Amino acid sequence: MAAEPDDAEEGLLTAVTVEQSWRFDGVLSDVTAARDRASDFLYELARLHPPAALDAHDDALLVVTELASNAFAFAPGPFVLTLGMVMGGTLRVALADTNPTPPRPRPVSLAGRGGVGWHLINTLAEQTISVPEAEGKTVHVFLPW
Repeated sequence: MAAEPDDAEEGLLTAVTVEQSWRFDGVLSDVTAARDRASDFLYELARLHPPAALDAHDDALLVVTELASNAFAFAPGPFVLTLGMVMGGTLRVALADTNPTPPRPRPVSLAGRGGVGWHLINTLAEQTISVPEAEGKTVHVFLPW
């Protein structure tokens, strides 16, 4: 005789979300703090789901550093960093800040005045999305993991 399905089995977990967020005040030292928190998260994530891409950890830290640096430079006030796994082995890095202007490429300055970050992010990313929010925007960067 076959077992009847139990009501508890109907709600079986079909996806696991691994995600963490951190809020920062928006001071210069928060760029380093965001990178450190992200690195800790990525080491733990690698224990659960090892990255397929060799440079995945370093690429993600570069993206976090660029997003946090831009939030400090162009969006006064606090920012929130969120990292999480998306089904299919993709890492999502999201940063919400107070500036509603979406990021855009700038000319690269050989004199050290920037312009490289957004180009780097888009080179590393599978996809980038900027979502307007009530008090700023959230930039989502999807990276291979």
